Amino acid sequence: MDRTDRAILKALQADGRITTLELAAKVNLSPTATADRVKRLTREGYIEGYHARLSAEKLDLGLLVFVEVKLDRTTPDVFEHFAIAVRRASEVMECHMVAGGFDYLIKARVSDMNAYRAFLSESLLSLPGVRETHTYAVMEEVKNTDLLPL
Repeated sequence: MDRTDRAILKALQADGRITTLELAAKVNLSPTATADRVKRLTREGYIEGYHARLSAEKLDLGLLVFVEVKLDRTTPDVFEHFAIAVRRASEVMECHMVAGGFDYLIKARVSDMNAYRAFLSESLLSLPGVRETHTYAVMEEVKNTDLLPL
């Protein structure tokens, strides 16, 4: 991975729809060399895919919440069952096992507080092994990016 590879990755992060010609101009390479590098970066797993960034507000998913989850037991079978169940919950955007005072941190999107209350009671609290949750409703998104610092 050299400086040109990093420049390619940075440009693709900012605009996944950039043409090979535009990308080549940005990184000062020929279009063929640029395309070859993109193929290699994809093959080697640096580029995992492309997607469109959608408006949560326009799609009536304006409430963002973070939920701390404590499990009743921290055993491999409870972790496995919890992970399987949370992957099925469409409201959950991210779920991370963490070290510290709780077991998982969940990021979820729903339409409003009533929808969150239903999600909490019907989905989260019914997940295998859940003992306790603490919810943090987002009042303002100060920064929201998935761009990696290159």
